Amino acid sequence: MNITAPVICLNKCKATLSTLLAVLVLLLPKILLANTITVSSIADLQTAINKAKPGDQIMLTDGVYTTTEDIIVNNKGIEKKPIIIAAQNLGKAEITGKGGFSLVSPAAYITIRGFKFTHAASRAKTGIGTSFCRFTQNVFETPGVGEDLTVAGSDQEVDYNTFQNKNALGRFIAIRGEGKQIAERLHIHHNYFNNFSSQGGKNGAEALQFGLSGFSLSSSNSIVEYNLFERCEGENELISVKASAVTLRYNTIRDCPAQFTLRHGNKSLIYGNYFFNTPGLRIFGDDHLIYSNYFENCSTAIMVGNGDGEVADGAQLTAHDRPDRVLIAFNTLVNNKDNIVQTGRKNGMGATHITVANNIIQGGGPAASISGPYTDSKWQGNIVFHVNDIGNMPSEGYTMVDPKLVKTAAGTYHIQQGSPAVDHASGSYPEVTVDMDGQARVAPFDIGADEVSNTTVTPHALNLADAGQNAKH
Repeated sequence: MNITAPVICLNKCKATLSTLLAVLVLLLPKILLANTITVSSIADLQTAINKAKPGDQIMLTDGVYTTTEDIIVNNKGIEKKPIIIAAQNLGKAEITGKGGFSLVSPAAYITIRGFKFTHAASRAKTGIGTSFCRFTQNVFETPGVGEDLTVAGSDQEVDYNTFQNKNALGRFIAIRGEGKQIAERLHIHHNYFNNFSSQGGKNGAEALQFGLSGFSLSSSNSIVEYNLFERCEGENELISVKASAVTLRYNTIRDCPAQFTLRHGNKSLIYGNYFFNTPGLRIFGDDHLIYSNYFENCSTAIMVGNGDGEVADGAQLTAHDRPDRVLIAFNTLVNNKDNIVQTGRKNGMGATHITVANNIIQGGGPAASISGPYTDSKWQGNIVFHVNDIGNMPSEGYTMVDPKLVKTAAGTYHIQQGSPAVDHASGSYPEVTVDMDGQARVAPFDIGADEVSNTTVTPHALNLADAGQNAKH
């Protein structure tokens, strides 16, 4: 009987088992170091944060906690093991008083989750030098002048929070940076912004301010998506983008008497957004792509700014930079008081090389109202139907025909098979990749925000079930 093979196998098994045990012994201290720590006071919370190691979870029990100073977080988790600081039960731990969570350098891989913040404004922040930090599933209702949340570090995530009931100057969220560089690679998504009262025309009360003039020429490469804005006025700007290379997509703006404004900066992507009963979108700066957006019952749908300076030629960064080389294409505009507009300005520089192509404009006021220089513009392939006036849209830029829009169960107008918009887009626009439903554009493209498709619909006009602290995800 040959017993050599079984003996060799047994020896190999023993060696493998010994190796596994050795690895386990090495890992065991790290596993044991990851704790869940439950605290019930601000002092104990701060102590637990000071001692926290990667993978630790610090849980604050239900109750209302009053701070006298900021809760400082300067620890570092790691990618697979963030340090989690959370309410033990979602929304049941309220932090009020004079201080909030202040994440300071070198804080990294920190998650703040599930709190209600009613402390003073401008106390919640991720500072310069922080990275990979996250605010999620919190409610912000911070009184007084200032921001609910300020983000200055890069690689941060702000998601599924509710920002509500603001009645003072400041912003729900303010994005900052360091020097002339805006914070980079941010992901701001599925937040609910609700009820920002008018500040009587004063400046400095946007719901979301992405940057400042000094940051405007720096690229952020950030994404703002799937956020819901309702009943936010504050000032005349609802969202103010003062940075370059920001993507804002699949957001819903409803009943907000304030405008989404590309105020400074270049090369931003604005697509798949839904605008209802708002002043729509205003554009300054260069090389933006504006496509597959939906506008219904807006006072103005799309306003192309009339510049008062050209930053590329040395104008101050605070100028209303003349819009140049902006693509406005494949949008659907329904029953808006004004559709595509440029307002007058004394000594205005207007806009140059603006392309308005393959949009559907149905109902409402003039299709185009242009008051100012509109040099080397291109109008192509638009469908116009039942507007009260063509306005300044050139005859070669549109066809007057019924696009056969139908309001679907989603509550928005879509084209159907048999529409003259199907497969009839003019020109080639490879940079336009998706429609308002997140479905891929397939050549030949359809005109308007919708591409007829049988593929899965992902984005839609959002409601409260889709965004905020209690949204399912």
